[in-house]
Amino acid sequence: MKIRVGFGFDVHRLVSDRDLWIGGIRLEHEKGLMGHSDADVLIHALCDALLGAANMRDIGYHFPDTAGEYKDIDSKILLYKTMQLIREKGYEISNIDITICAERPKLKAHIPTMQETLANVMAIDTEDISIKATTTEKLGFTGREEGISAYATVLIYKK
Repeated sequence: MKIRVGFGFDVHRLVSDRDLWIGGIRLEHEKGLMGHSDADVLIHALCDALLGAANMRDIGYHFPDTAGEYKDIDSKILLYKTMQLIREKGYEISNIDITICAERPKLKAHIPTMQETLANVMAIDTEDISIKATTTEKLGFTGREEGISAYATVLIYKK
């Protein structure tokens, strides 16, 4: 069995008049994330980790922000397409570990729903998806609530 590790990072600015999507679910918040798509920072980091592990470049290469077809797209669709790409190369998920950095909203109560949502899109077990949330203790752009970032690490395998 061949195993590979991938790492992904993403960040988006918080702005008014946008919905806040994190982990495939819409959260109640006075601001949302700015981006060409729905700007789901968690899913974007996850897609980059998956593509990187499979040596398939990054999310911007496969789903460019210059393409009109991806304007305001639901990032769950991008994740589904990413899974198709890595499965075409014979890879499956072993496990996923994600950290979201945000001062607000508090995410702890939403993590089980995020895990279920991602598991359904990726056709894997919720037990294979770890999601953690943290703050930066009011430091940096995250601490000033200017944006949200996410980090993802994945382990994939090919039989």
